[in-house]
Amino acid sequence: MGKGGNLSEGVVKKILLSYTYVAIWIFLSFTVIVYNKYILDLVEPVTMTMDLYCKSVVPIGLLYAFSLWLSNSAYIYLSVSFIQMLKALMPVAVYSIGVMFKKDTFKSDTMGNMVSISIGVAIAAYGEAKFDTWGVMLQLGAVAFEATRLVMIQILLTSKGITFNPITSLFYVAPCCLVFLFIPWIFVEYPLLKDTSSFHFDWVIFGTNSFCAFALNLAVFLLVGKTSALTMNVAGVVKDWLLIAFSWSVIKDTVTPVNLVGYGLAFLGVAYYNHAKLQALKANEAQKKASQDADEEAGRLLEEREGENGAKKNESQG
Repeated sequence: MGKGGNLSEGVVKKILLSYTYVAIWIFLSFTVIVYNKYILDLVEPVTMTMDLYCKSVVPIGLLYAFSLWLSNSAYIYLSVSFIQMLKALMPVAVYSIGVMFKKDTFKSDTMGNMVSISIGVAIAAYGEAKFDTWGVMLQLGAVAFEATRLVMIQILLTSKGITFNPITSLFYVAPCCLVFLFIPWIFVEYPLLKDTSSFHFDWVIFGTNSFCAFALNLAVFLLVGKTSALTMNVAGVVKDWLLIAFSWSVIKDTVTPVNLVGYGLAFLGVAYYNHAKLQALKANEAQKKASQDADEEAGRLLEEREGENGAKKNESQG
């Protein structure tokens, strides 16, 4: 009886444990489905055809894949602080490629600002204690691909009246980006991982990293929705300074005085560039408001004139 009782208790424990796992799975699956539905209901639907996806989204996904691959590879060779300094070249790359594709007009004062940013980054690179040519080439390539991607979004999507926010962009671009990233992984990185017997896939690290990446896209969606893309750019400059301070104080990256002087010059150039964009945006909004007010005034005068003509017509008939 005791032996049978012990067996029964073991069976009951296994059953309870199995049902607990089932309940956890149902809860997590239910939560993910409902949460994804809630997120997708927050965004405006986008009409997407296969032809539009292949001609517009796939090229953007290819550029994004190259940008991610090169930028992440650069961290193997360069410090976090120096990479943030090199990222200050992003406005230079976006403006230059925009002018090249005729999506932006060439202005001597803007180009002068771009030159000052480039000089600041060059000074920071000159003062880098652990300069690595290959790492710099990887990061500059990542900046070039990312800038091209941003310009291509304007050419391939915005010009067609299609606007992606970070959530819809993740929904459409991420799958093809994954396919493009799988190609260099299988031919370049997988053989190295296979030869390195010490590598083991850590589900906790990669899972939390993926969660942070998704949460970042959601945060960008909320930030841009509540403020503006320009606010996010300005906040990005502050983030770069915080990263440099963190890498110096916590990661113990070497940051030289020449680094700081060069990046300070680049920072001033980027700040001026954002200020100029803000002023241009305000001027554009003021012009639109003035045009809208003029149209409303013209419509009001037209209604008054039609009303007067109608009254005169009624008087003549009377």
